[in-house]
Amino acid sequence: MTGLADDPDAAFFNPAGLAFHDGVSATVNHADWLPGFYPDMHFAYGALRFRSAESNGTCHRWGFGLDASYLNLSDSYDKNYEPPMPYPDVWRGSIGITGSFAVASQLAVGAKFKLIHSDLATSLGWRSMPELGIETDSTGSTWAADLGALWRPSAKFSLGGSAANLGPGISYPSTGEHAPSPATLRLGACWTPVNNRYLRVNVLPEFDKLLVGMFSDTADTRTFGQELQAELSDVWKTLAVEVTGLGLIAVRFGYFEDRTWQRGGLVCEKDGMTYHYTLYDLLTRRGLGKLKSVGLCWGFGIGFRDYFRLDVSSDAAIYDFPTENWKLSLVANDIAGGIRELKQGSAPWEE
Repeated sequence: MTGLADDPDAAFFNPAGLAFHDGVSATVNHADWLPGFYPDMHFAYGALRFRSAESNGTCHRWGFGLDASYLNLSDSYDKNYEPPMPYPDVWRGSIGITGSFAVASQLAVGAKFKLIHSDLATSLGWRSMPELGIETDSTGSTWAADLGALWRPSAKFSLGGSAANLGPGISYPSTGEHAPSPATLRLGACWTPVNNRYLRVNVLPEFDKLLVGMFSDTADTRTFGQELQAELSDVWKTLAVEVTGLGLIAVRFGYFEDRTWQRGGLVCEKDGMTYHYTLYDLLTRRGLGKLKSVGLCWGFGIGFRDYFRLDVSSDAAIYDFPTENWKLSLVANDIAGGIRELKQGSAPWEE
């Protein structure tokens, strides 16, 4: 997450985190994305990071990373048709390069540049399926940048922020369509109230705000204060707790609410209708209805200290429709250091 950024996927959440890492590290993950909605969609991500030998206090002077993401929609179906009509060869992907720099012993900044390609309907697909009514390719490419900062004043606290997907958006020349880049502002923190050889507890709050379309009251019916309140209510809010025991097993639970897209939060039923509410609504309003579900996420990991870890997680409970959303991740931090510790026969809880 943005306020911790202690794994190679910091290139995704907060590029500044790479300056705090040791050695050469890598991660790969795969997720079935909304299989309850479209059964064959999936997402994959991989990252590699390395750093300079020169250090600046707790940071290394420079950190570098490479990453790639791939979202495959090629076997999705439009359920508006009977039988459901397949979308041909639909996918999106990106590759990026990340750099971070320690400006002080406890502060680092980072930036990432990435190339993005979106292929919504290739000629190979629509020519073989004329019943779709598609007569041109819907493909486009663009670039975007991420910026981040991470401050670690102590071993028990860190604060991070990032601005992701800053760019011109993507155009599809054959159709003349243009989609803005989903610029997002992230702010996160990590508090570690317990950290000893047997137990570590991390508490991680995070706030994400999609910047596209902000203050877009075209009818001009609301005051600035009302607009600001509406924008703040649209912030994605997360509170996660991670408990690691004996350097072997990690258990994670999180609460998530996204009022904009009706994900997570407190789901209540009233008069036969379902509504999503926030914790703020719970504290300030009455008569919300009968509580049906809460937007909880969970994860489980097994590994060796902070070096190697296999994670399984799911955020299925934040959606209103039945789905699973399993995510499998493999993380290897400071590969050489981890192998060295294993050869020495150290127990995971030994310092």
